[in-house]
Amino acid sequence: MRKPVIAGNWKLYNSTAEAVKLIDELIPLVSDTALTEIVVAPAFTALSAVKKALADSGIQLAAQDCFWEEEGAYTGEVSPMMLTDVGCSHVLIGHSERRQFFGETDKTVNKKLKAAIAGRLTVIFCIGETLAERESGNTFAVLRRQIAEALTGFSETESDRLIIAYEPVWAIGTGKTASEGQAQETHAFIRQLLSELYSPDMASRIRILYGGSVKADNIGGLMSQPDIDGALVGGASLKAESFAAIVRFAEFQE
Repeated sequence: MRKPVIAGNWKLYNSTAEAVKLIDELIPLVSDTALTEIVVAPAFTALSAVKKALADSGIQLAAQDCFWEEEGAYTGEVSPMMLTDVGCSHVLIGHSERRQFFGETDKTVNKKLKAAIAGRLTVIFCIGETLAERESGNTFAVLRRQIAEALTGFSETESDRLIIAYEPVWAIGTGKTASEGQAQETHAFIRQLLSELYSPDMASRIRILYGGSVKADNIGGLMSQPDIDGALVGGASLKAESFAAIVRFAEFQE
């Protein structure tokens, strides 16, 4: 049984004080949740304070990116060791906004993914196609390339530290969401691809999340699909009430 994961990506929002306030509001709303794994990803500057605010809540802490080297002359970068040092258990890698605005490629995603897993972090590995790629019928080809290249050198024994987040780029922050059928078809393709690249057992254990304008009113339908194991939530994770509703609705569907 794959335990559902609901992860909140706060992106470039919230001062440290605002981030702590959000956690203080969220914890009592989800404190009795047991069936869903909850992860929050604040900005780098708030990680340490958020970790303290999380205390023994059971909510896990993620960073939004990391570098592939542990140390060196890499101004502005943050290493996996630095993330674990402030209490992170997870890290997002390959988000489409990193690809779009900061030159992330499948090769750099591969280097970051391997470094993060070697550093004992659980990776939420983001993939997804643009609207043009979907409309031209290339969704599966794009996802096959992203997965195959980013997971080059990845060992099946490391799969417990890998979560995949499928986020169609055209649905991120747009209010558009893939239909339940579209999302399920794509998640099933990803799982079958993992089965081909590794093994059916590994593919059956990997949790695959959906991301892209996820809200309380659409999470139920998404979570009812057999190959969707949770969500990577953007805007709706910035309010405690809306994020808690997504977490709890997913729990009730399990």
